[in-house]
Amino acid sequence: MHQRTKEDREATFTLTNIVPQQEGSNSGPWNSLENDMLKKFMPLCKGPMYVITGALPYENKAHWLNNRVSVPEYMWSAYCCPRYSNTLPKSEQAFFPTYAAVGRNDRNSGKDIEKINPNLKVTEKEYDVMRMPLEDLEGILAQRLHMSISLFDRQCQ
Repeated sequence: MHQRTKEDREATFTLTNIVPQQEGSNSGPWNSLENDMLKKFMPLCKGPMYVITGALPYENKAHWLNNRVSVPEYMWSAYCCPRYSNTLPKSEQAFFPTYAAVGRNDRNSGKDIEKINPNLKVTEKEYDVMRMPLEDLEGILAQRLHMSISLFDRQCQ
């Protein structure tokens, strides 16, 4: 839990709820991911759907905007739908109860978390978004952040 102490909870209010996202990502593949999630999964989720979105900093050297705001190399998102339709189409079954994605936020990044889909248009390759099981994203985050990760605290299985 990231807010165990009173000081941790108070510090939360000094942060913002946004990160700098490149326009090519935000209006391109990442936007498609968000729209697909809403359109595809909301009708199949019965009850609340929980979504966590975060950012991955560069591994070696931070990239700064106006020497004040750290720009992430990747964005990630994970969702949890604890209760869902018991008549899921076969094509949708792999997406429940959890699923995730990670997307490049810097088209010039030399680091590939996942292999880029060769069938994408050049502009989409620059900000490729890879969809994956939640466990794969947790593995990527654990490796990159050097710590154990359980995004939904194993509460969505």
